[in-house]
Amino acid sequence: MGAAGDLRIAIDAHSVGTGLGGNESYATNLIEALAGIDFVNQYTLYVTRKAALERFANRWPNFSVRTTLPHTPLIRIPLTLSAELRKHPVDVLHVQFTSPPFSPCPVVVSIHDLSFEHLPQTFKWRSRKQLRITVRRSAREAAQVVALSEYGRNDLIATYHLNPEKVNVIPLAAPAHFAWTSNEQELQRVRQTYGIEGEYILSVGAIQPRKNLSRLIAAYSRLRRANPEGKLPKLVLVGKCAWLFDETLQTISELGVTDFVVLTGYVPQADLPPLYSGALCFVYPSYFEGFGLPPLEAMKCGAPVIVGNRTSLPEVVGDAGVLVDPFDVDDIASAIKRVIADPGLRSSLRTQGLERAKLFDWQETARQTLAVYHKAAG
Repeated sequence: MGAAGDLRIAIDAHSVGTGLGGNESYATNLIEALAGIDFVNQYTLYVTRKAALERFANRWPNFSVRTTLPHTPLIRIPLTLSAELRKHPVDVLHVQFTSPPFSPCPVVVSIHDLSFEHLPQTFKWRSRKQLRITVRRSAREAAQVVALSEYGRNDLIATYHLNPEKVNVIPLAAPAHFAWTSNEQELQRVRQTYGIEGEYILSVGAIQPRKNLSRLIAAYSRLRRANPEGKLPKLVLVGKCAWLFDETLQTISELGVTDFVVLTGYVPQADLPPLYSGALCFVYPSYFEGFGLPPLEAMKCGAPVIVGNRTSLPEVVGDAGVLVDPFDVDDIASAIKRVIADPGLRSSLRTQGLERAKLFDWQETARQTLAVYHKAAG
């Protein structure tokens, strides 16, 4: 430890600069929130991307940034990162999912969810096998484990037989720039950028199987068939094609809704708040989430929210959104129909969502995480 019990804390921030949705958002927001509350402990950020170096270098006096290459985790984590920790010892290392084997210091590991354990069919064979081996080992060897929800904590304890005392729940928050905007110019700008005309139903998240977009598209197609006059707003799907995304794209063409579904691809963070703010409603029918950040971002931007009723999503949304059975296409369709047809319901969901979102704050997440670092180092 440094002077007077200051900690030397290392954070593996290799996800920053990758465009990898949740993992990148978690690392970036946590680091910036820690910098905003902690001027005492010394931090080392391990990065692999130029964008991360540019974002963090020379910003805060108690933070230094080191590049650890190559980016590929199979070499970087056991070799480069381990060598780095031996050369420049620290008191605690914070990683997401995977830690170096035989780490020379106590490790805090954040595990967002165990979808690869429970839903192997939604992963490529190789990454599933690799995650099962490395994450299980990392969870068992870690001094402290961070889950993002009560659901996630209980799942980690049950699946990996962890000591409950070392598994902490620290919820996420939406980044500070997420806020409701009624600025017509800004709303018009994002509509033009992404080719959206008129009102729209929004969904945000990487296009991959457990986001359950095929059932959302099927529900949307049912509503279109029931409403052939074409009064139904377009469906806008925001997110890059991650893995096993063919099924989603196939569903769009098979159900004949190609002309009514807008696929934006990856959208920069700055464009998300106006996209959420301008949506008639936001639908997130995912059936497996360790936390589920998009519904919280949507609530913070005043979008009426419809979410799946499984895993952690009910914890995040509380009674401020409409919960649906993610496996029931009719249930998803009737919730969308109800919300878009009823301005009063939309207005009350907007108000409740904005209130609910205030309960989640990155500085609070950072404070709780810092307490876990102390626990691990102690």
